[in-house]
Amino acid sequence: MKVFLTGICGFVGSALAAALRDIDPKLELLGLDNLARPGSEENRLALRRLGVRVFHGDMRLASDFEPLPRTDWVIDCAANPSVLAGVVERPGAATSRQLLEHNLFGTVNLLEFARRHRAGVVLLSTSRVYGIEPLAALPVVCAPGGNAFTLPESGARLPAGFSRRGVREEFSTAAPISLYGATKLASEILALEYGASYHLPVWVNRCGVMAGAGQFGKPDQGIVSFWIHSYRARRKLAYIGFGGHGWQVRDALHPRDLAQLVYRQMLVGRGSGQSPVVNVSGGTASAFSLAQLTAWCRARFEFAHEITAQAEPRPLDLPWLVLDAARAESIWEWQPETSFESICEEIARHAEARPDWLDVSSDT
Repeated sequence: MKVFLTGICGFVGSALAAALRDIDPKLELLGLDNLARPGSEENRLALRRLGVRVFHGDMRLASDFEPLPRTDWVIDCAANPSVLAGVVERPGAATSRQLLEHNLFGTVNLLEFARRHRAGVVLLSTSRVYGIEPLAALPVVCAPGGNAFTLPESGARLPAGFSRRGVREEFSTAAPISLYGATKLASEILALEYGASYHLPVWVNRCGVMAGAGQFGKPDQGIVSFWIHSYRARRKLAYIGFGGHGWQVRDALHPRDLAQLVYRQMLVGRGSGQSPVVNVSGGTASAFSLAQLTAWCRARFEFAHEITAQAEPRPLDLPWLVLDAARAESIWEWQPETSFESICEEIARHAEARPDWLDVSSDT
């Protein structure tokens, strides 16, 4: 089976390719990357050592898909993954047009490539397709002496599509969901329509926060790695919003756990009856607050590092966003195997081995 990955030299793309190689060494893996991000060249060399063929090209350009070989499956790992893209203006930040070109227009080129080759599609989407207003209104609390927001034990009314395990696939995707979320939701719809129109197998995986060693050094694109690397290097860190306490909560997922699911999806053809859209996350077992991540760093590195506080929130920040992956567990018999502590330890060892990584992988 020949598998093509867009954004293959990014963190998720390269980690997913390596994990798929471990799962099935017979897979023929190849991919496309524009190599524009700092750190991507190192991943290209590592992939080449694994026998993965990397084409230099930009998925925003339809012509860059024309010379690519036929493939059986396309996995979309290319995106600008920042929810602040196009919203917060700062030097080097993506504009709204760049966001659309990367995350939506690029999807159109990918889907046309899949249509021409009769290839199946695995689209990696995001938890940020879910509605901001009901998520921002969640009745979260922090127990006295605690260091993370939690859901109230009982009595509080939770929104439709929400369970004690987190956000289900039925949760509202009504706007506002951010420009970033809108590009990913629109890409989901397009992918499913291409699948229905051209009889292609299409799977959509809405992922929680991806995390692991080698993630690029940007706080809005890999907060766990950025925080651990920055803490060890004693660089400036800040709790932003929600009183400046660091209580906001997300869940973490390692790409190698995602690879197990993607591999199973590629073995199943169209018409199998499974729901095409699933949440994929570490769930409540991997849920963490920034304050808890700081406590982990303090214990791991054996020193206290001052974290500044900025009480006012940034646009689009949420107090608690954890995905309920029960549908993926039921349909695919899938569960994440890498604990949050294991993810953090993997990153910490990488930080110790590569103290230059924040500079190598950041364009700021």
